[in-house]
Amino acid sequence: MSGRPQVSVAMAAYNGEAFIEAQIASILPQLEEGDELVISLDPSKDRTAEIIEGFADSRIRLLPGPGEGVQKNFENALRHCGGEILFLCDQDDVWAPDKVESVLSVFAARDALLVLHDAQITDGALHVTEPSFFAAHGTRTGFWRNVLRNSYIGCCMAFRRELLRNALPFPDRLPMHDQWLGLQAERSGRVELLDRPLLFYRRHGGNVSGETHASLPQMLRWRGRLLLALMRRRGA
Repeated sequence: MSGRPQVSVAMAAYNGEAFIEAQIASILPQLEEGDELVISLDPSKDRTAEIIEGFADSRIRLLPGPGEGVQKNFENALRHCGGEILFLCDQDDVWAPDKVESVLSVFAARDALLVLHDAQITDGALHVTEPSFFAAHGTRTGFWRNVLRNSYIGCCMAFRRELLRNALPFPDRLPMHDQWLGLQAERSGRVELLDRPLLFYRRHGGNVSGETHASLPQMLRWRGRLLLALMRRRGA
């Protein structure tokens, strides 16, 4: 085993039988012996658990999810991660074969707390509909910029475990847990953008996480909650 940091991949799963096998198959070849894929599975009515168990890989840790929605499901997975570098992971996507290596190289070269990489947006059959998430969404760093217009997308994020000290538990009624994590990183350390698409970001109409659309009053209420939660949470 190399001397690189231990990696934990935190996946939230729920009724994921359609796509989860391809996602896990894209992750495992990138993990070393001491790494782990921590899957929090909310109560499901399909074959998701059977598919996960079928990999018979000791690096996979399958946990019962709390059954309280995607944010609590991710929180449960993160609480059980033991690695130094944590990757968030949706059940629907497919990782590029060099994702882990490429992201870890940024952590090694830069004093980053969080790394956000680009992705190709696809349909359910992995046909590319947008070659760059960054270009399509005007992705940029900056605390206030990401309060007003969020660039953080969990499936493209990795961060040092120290970020969890201030980020967990997730506040109630967050619009997006990934925006919360990104803003915590913005105020606590250095964020690096990796301008390479290292993920097929699958949008198939049944995703349980992803872009959130709301009315202007709702968006203002969400941002007010975010700022209030950040003020209340003591951090670096």
